[in-house]
Amino acid sequence: MPSALQTLIQGMLDDITASGEETGLQVAAYLDGDLIVDAWAGVADETTRQPVTGDTLFTSWSTTKGFTATCLHILADRGQVDYDTPIATYWPEFAANGKAQVTVRHALTHKAGVPQMPANVTPEMMLDWDAMCRAIASHAPLWAPGTKVGYHAWTFGWLLGEIVRRVDGRPLAQFAQEELCQPLAITDFYLGIPDSAEARVATIRQEGEPLAALAPDDLALQITPAHVTIPAVVNRPDFRRASVPGGGGIMSARAIARHYAMLAGYGTLDGVRILSPARIDTIRTCQTTDVPGLFGTPSRFGLGYGLGGKLAEGGDIAAGHTGGEFGHGGYGGSLGFADPARNFSFGLTKNLMKAWDTPQKSTAYRVAEAIRTYVDAEHNAV
Repeated sequence: MPSALQTLIQGMLDDITASGEETGLQVAAYLDGDLIVDAWAGVADETTRQPVTGDTLFTSWSTTKGFTATCLHILADRGQVDYDTPIATYWPEFAANGKAQVTVRHALTHKAGVPQMPANVTPEMMLDWDAMCRAIASHAPLWAPGTKVGYHAWTFGWLLGEIVRRVDGRPLAQFAQEELCQPLAITDFYLGIPDSAEARVATIRQEGEPLAALAPDDLALQITPAHVTIPAVVNRPDFRRASVPGGGGIMSARAIARHYAMLAGYGTLDGVRILSPARIDTIRTCQTTDVPGLFGTPSRFGLGYGLGGKLAEGGDIAAGHTGGEFGHGGYGGSLGFADPARNFSFGLTKNLMKAWDTPQKSTAYRVAEAIRTYVDAEHNAV
């Protein structure tokens, strides 16, 4: 690990937390399969003042979606799932109410037309996998599937996760551990923590208005109901122990960066192949540039991931500027991405949820850009 880069990023994190701009956070990054940054700062809990360590875990909201998408791509790479096959082929009940032609690709690209949560959803219902899948299968689409993009903030996870379960037979949480995390020696990603991990989980806090207040129209409130899309829900012990793959994953920055290091390495890390090289190019190919129009979600999407690129063209500039980068951020500012051109990956997770006036002010952008600048300067100096 280059000591100068580690010192640079550690200093940034120390300054950011000392200023009160962040409460607690972790950053990890890989280059050419090697961990080059492993840094943290601040406190995991503002009441107890428990410090963040490298082993702290954070609920990282939609950063979970990147792991969920990768699990489905593992099955696609094995020929067990086809992107253009209707979901109902794998999950027959999903055909109800006009959804017989909704494809796996539609789900991956937020075009399935069912972003809405059940009208009677409660935190307890969200912890019941079968209840959520029954409710989503009964939904009528809000638009003709495939005709528009609308961010499936919560339902994305159950859509993909139930496809994985129907095809493979294992629950998504088990599949993720056995087919993604264990082969890659990722020890700190959970879709439902064990009791032994509880003491390591940071407490999430919202700064400013909650998500629903930022876009309080009827559609937004159907997609992210105000009574469940809040820190008080994800901080609950029972929520932490449930599999909620659209936004309830609990993880470390090391886990995020290691997952994306495999993707940045064209499907391989430390000699372990998870996906084929061709699959990597497939899943990061732009599928839509439509603007979802909800909560500032990047408008350039691949198959389950946001894409880097120019800000004016809807790219997630924290992931990178060229358009070849791909990954997923989470509500409040966590982020993971892969940059295959550099064979570089990045993970950042944190416990103060906040919004910024411009993407360039976000903590994730500033830290990722500092690492990229250092890496590129070192490369050019060789």
